[in-house]
Amino acid sequence: MIQLIAQASDQGQQASPLGALFFPVVLLGVMYLLMIRPQQRRVKRQRAMIESLEVGDDVMTSGGILGRITDINDDEGILTVEIAPGTTVRMVRQGIARRLVEEDYGDGDEGPIQGADEQS
Repeated sequence: MIQLIAQASDQGQQASPLGALFFPVVLLGVMYLLMIRPQQRRVKRQRAMIESLEVGDDVMTSGGILGRITDINDDEGILTVEIAPGTTVRMVRQGIARRLVEEDYGDGDEGPIQGADEQS
């Protein structure tokens, strides 16, 4: 009886090398699908948004400042952003977190620089 148990345990411990590689390969595949691929998509969308910025776009910087693009220097990759009437800042393109659309403004707001059009 003891010999049968010993033989059964010896047979159960022998695993194929293919079975030993199955779990890590599946784990890497799941990690790629859940973590790496979505991050690559976000980076690609952000890069496309930064490249498509134009003068007059309302934007939010990565620091949370709202403004309107007044000038773009493509050679240096520098934007001039008006953050208040008469106040401009120069910044690199990568400093823009997102482009604002009308839905981002509150009720009745004209945009991030209210009253800027009346002074021009």
